Amino acid sequence: MSPDSISALRLSLQVAVTATAINALIGIPIAYALARRRFWGRSLVDLLVTLPLILPPTVVGYYLIVLLGRRGVLGRPLYELTGWTVAFTWYAAVIAATVMALPLLVRTVRAAIESVDRDLERAAYTLGRSEWRTALEVTLPLARNGILAGMVLAFARALGEFGATLMLAGNIPGKTTTVPLSIYTAVQTGERGEAVALVAALTALSCVVLIAANRLGARAS
Repeated sequence: MSPDSISALRLSLQVAVTATAINALIGIPIAYALARRRFWGRSLVDLLVTLPLILPPTVVGYYLIVLLGRRGVLGRPLYELTGWTVAFTWYAAVIAATVMALPLLVRTVRAAIESVDRDLERAAYTLGRSEWRTALEVTLPLARNGILAGMVLAFARALGEFGATLMLAGNIPGKTTTVPLSIYTAVQTGERGEAVALVAALTALSCVVLIAANRLGARAS
């Protein structure tokens, strides 16, 4: 593979790992709240989290531009204050991957938490544990394999993200070009060998990730 392709592979892994970490930080609490809490706006939260799974990635990318672009709702004040914009940076690729992968993590983790026996949680309450400590010491450890499976699936989704990334981060070689974007460019320019090498690398990574997710999911069930 060419240096540009190796750079794209390195960037894809960097983006996928970062997006997965962010998804774990925000997705696990959301999944727990949806699984165990009843609150006003719960259906709306569920809808917003699930939408990226249903909408075309380019539509999600358009919403991200409206929100974070230089003239966006949040992007304009940020640019006026700092002179910096998130669009067309590798941070934009991370944001796009995070948003597109979040539904997979939340849905998988939510199902894992809902499968935990509520009687075990009630027993912890009777021993004086708060809900916070019960979640950390009982619920989440018992749902561990499901949580790991959700993170693996989120990593795979982030690794293969294309549409939203292209919309928000662009396709700048060495800066925002991930493996899917590099494959697209190679096909468009007729670099068949480069495209085949990248496709093979991404396919192999995806197979490893899916095998890991299936094994973790089987242990969680």
